[in-house]
Amino acid sequence: MKKHFTASNIIFVAVIFLMLYKPTRVWFIRQISFSPTITKAEGSPRIFNYDWNLKGLNTDDINFSEFKGKVIFLNFWATWCPPCIAELPYIQEFYNDYKGKVEFVFVTSDNVEELNKFFKKTGYEFPVYQSYLNFPEELPPVNSIPRTFIIDSQGNIRADKSGSADWNSTSFRNSIDKLLDE
Repeated sequence: MKKHFTASNIIFVAVIFLMLYKPTRVWFIRQISFSPTITKAEGSPRIFNYDWNLKGLNTDDINFSEFKGKVIFLNFWATWCPPCIAELPYIQEFYNDYKGKVEFVFVTSDNVEELNKFFKKTGYEFPVYQSYLNFPEELPPVNSIPRTFIIDSQGNIRADKSGSADWNSTSFRNSIDKLLDE
């Protein structure tokens, strides 16, 4: 019996190939990313122990306690993660406009050589760290990446977002501006 490839079979194979191709997945994820919301402080989990040593991969080593009393953008990510890569252009634009107002902490398990190669290729320039020990116990466990927390100046976790998001949207920026004014 002869088998013929129909147009629908060819399209199906092409779609599967494109979804396995990393740049296509990144593009698709970017298209469906939405603006995260920031919740009210009442009832939010709160960070009490900021003692968390971080090794700077493209910046100086720090202790997370240096950021106590400030608005913090805390992101867990990796260079090999398509959803992470999909949200990085939004994050870089947000970082460009809000560095100095918001504290940015990007945590990865990537090695420094891989990170430097990735940054050289992409042109990103935000500060990246590796964790020396476990992060603050009040943070929910990070079981998938990307995972981002927005922490207000009182230590309340005001956003907890798993997956890719548009961190540069007007609504998110407006929410951050309100947090900075609190």
